[in-house]
This record gives sequence, C-alpha cells and structure tokens, in this order.
Amino acid sequence: MGFLPTRFKHSRFLRLNFNSLACKCMFLLLLFVAALVSRAIFLPKFSGFVGIEPLPHLNNGGKPKFLEVPQIVWGLNNQKIAFARACLTARTLNRTLVMPSLSASLFYKEVDQLKPISFDKVFHFEKFNSLCKGFVQLGRHHPQNSDKIELIQKGSGRKWTVEKDLEQLQQLTEHPYNEYGTIRILSKNPFLWHDHWPVKDYAKVFECLVLVEEISNEADKVVSKIRKKITSLQNGNNSTTLLPYVAVHMRIEKDWMIHCKKLEQRLNVTEICSSKEQIIERVGNIAGLKTPIGIYLAVADDLLEEEGNSSILDGGWKEGLIPFEKKKLGVFEIYKKQSYLIRSAIDYEVCVRSDVFVGNSFSTFSSLVVLDRTQKMITMGLDEKCGLDVRWPSYAYNLQGESKDTPRAWAANMSDLSLQAISYGSNRISCP
Repeated sequence: MGFLPTRFKHSRFLRLNFNSLACKCMFLLLLFVAALVSRAIFLPKFSGFVGIEPLPHLNNGGKPKFLEVPQIVWGLNNQKIAFARACLTARTLNRTLVMPSLSASLFYKEVDQLKPISFDKVFHFEKFNSLCKGFVQLGRHHPQNSDKIELIQKGSGRKWTVEKDLEQLQQLTEHPYNEYGTIRILSKNPFLWHDHWPVKDYAKVFECLVLVEEISNEADKVVSKIRKKITSLQNGNNSTTLLPYVAVHMRIEKDWMIHCKKLEQRLNVTEICSSKEQIIERVGNIAGLKTPIGIYLAVADDLLEEEGNSSILDGGWKEGLIPFEKKKLGVFEIYKKQSYLIRSAIDYEVCVRSDVFVGNSFSTFSSLVVLDRTQKMITMGLDEKCGLDVRWPSYAYNLQGESKDTPRAWAANMSDLSLQAISYGSNRISCP
C-alpha cells in the first residue's frame, strides 16, 4: 500500500554513444514513437481525459478484475454522482466495480441511521448491467479465492492535484497493478475525487440507474395522486382526462438559505438564493403555461421554518395554479415510513416525470433532474430542448428569464468536459 512510484522518469535506453549524430536521431525517434503510443493508450475515444476502450474483460471473455471503493455517503444525488465517478474510474482501469454500499441518511441529520444500504436495495442491479453493458459493469462481490487484493491510498487535499490523480490512474493500468485481481481504493467519499470525465459519460451511467420496483411503485402512487387530485378538483371525479402538473423543487429550507447566502458572498453573485415570493411569482409567469395546472412542491417539510410549513400554499399563487405539498396531497405517510435516501428518490422521480420542472441551478438535486430530462430528449432524437414547447421543459427560478419576473429556460450542457457545473451549481446554463 502507499503512493505509487512515479514511472518513466528514469527510463534508460540501450547504452549507446550519444555523442554520435546517428544515436541522437535514434533517441529522438524513440521518444516520438513512445509519445504516440502513450497518447493512444491513455487518451480515450469517448472523452477528453482518461479512459480505455474497449473493456477486454467485458467483451472478450477475459478474466474479470475488480475495483472496490469506500462506502458512498451524503444526499441522494451526491451519492449518485459518487457512484457514477466510481463506475467511470473502474471503466478507466478496465475493471468491474464491486457493488458499493450507499447510505440511508444524511450523516449530519440522522446519525443513528447512517447504516450502509446495499446498492440493489435502491437500484435494480440486473437492469443496470443490462443497460450499461459494454460501458461499465457491476459485480456483487469479488471471488473469495481471487488473486491478491491491492490496497491503494488515493491522495487528498490541495497538494493532490488533478494531474497527480490522473497520473495515479494511469499507473494503475500498468504492471504490476493491472495483474492484481482486486484493487481496493482507500480514501474519502468518491464524490470528492477529482473529475476526469465529460458530462455525457456521467449521463450514460445515470441512464442505467433504475429504481427497484418497491420504490418506483411508491413514486407511481404519488404521481397518480397528484394527477387525480387536480383532475377531480377541476373536472369532477368522473373525468378520464388527467391534468398535467408542474414540479417545483422549492429550496427555502433553513440550512439551504444559510448555505446559499454564504455561497453568494464567496462567489460575489446574487442569483443563487430565492425567496418563496420570488419562486411563486416566477413559476406563475412561465410563458404559455396552460391553466388549470397542478403545482407539486418538492420540499423537505421537516427542514422548513415553522411559519413556512403552513404558508407555502397560501397567497401569491396565480389563479389556475393549484399548489400541493405532501401533507395536503395525502401522501405524507408514504414518505414518512422511508429513510431520507428513499424519500429523496421518490421526490426525484416525481420531478423527473413532471410535465414542467422548475428548480434551482445551484442545487445538485435540481441539476440532475434537468440532466435526466435533457438526456431523455437526446435519446428520443429531439433537437429542441428549451422552452415550453419541448417534451420535458425545465426552468431555473433563481435565474432571470426574458424579463425580470420570469424563470430562465434550462437544459443541461451535454458538451461540458466535467460534471463541475452540475455537482456544485452554475448560473451559466445552456439555454439562452
């Protein structure tokens, strides 16, 4: 175990007389060839950074090799990003990722519930491997009689630069590390690892994440309840035409407001925090929004201020906009019985499936919902991704649209070379 030795620094060629012109030319030629070979090996065809393609052990029947990573923690979408980064690391190393443990709760909110939860208790294991076949692969565990497990310490801190991290990944593809049956990485949460992959690679992994039926069915119940509730209020219980709904990821919780105000100060920007009043106004001013329409408020009720818990539905909403939150909708018990992770997964599905989504561009939750919706439009071959006329329109209420009182149309920038903007937020979104 330990930091990997730097290679290629002291490589020696044949002992020749370098004073001769012929030997000097040969030396330069060998350097040129070595550079071309290194470029072919270390630069992938599918991204701007590291990667190896194709995966020999997935496509050619070779003996599988494995990668183990630490338990994945924090919120649902931080965990999804960490998981995808672990998958892409395994892809880079031509290894199968041993199914990691997720965490059922945020450690600073529910310490007593910070128990590992198996990946396949949240996402469908077989469907993941089927959908991601040839790209990345999960294994339930490495064989008990597998070759030696090599422990690798991944660096951290300011001195552990992107370049050092990239060099380490490259070294792990070489002898002797590529001979080990299992490489176990010892480090912090993979969310904190350096990012070497483009958005489109992450999107491919996210596409393969399918909730298990138990969770998906709960999301079905919530979506069905939203549509039926709105329809019955407007057209009577006998109507067979279900009305559409808007999902609003309403970030007005105490901890979020503290975080976003500090972030505004640090970044010297003003378009991160949004008040309840601004969100209500901008949602109501979405151009072309046909009413009546239901507004599902995806909000962490237990983190709202006491007065906000009773007032988010009251006043300010334009006529024809019908707001609901979990309690008024009558689905709070569905959420209450679940852990934080599962509650977030249900809300995520409700937002992804909505006819219109409105969120905050500095929220990882909102950003991944928009990425998911953008990727769906790409998969369907749809060119237009912004505005109310597209299949899955999305908006950022924290960013001003065409006028002061409207939200900005939002689609994920699939050409980004890293997940930085989605992981940490941005006011530069791909829609004008």
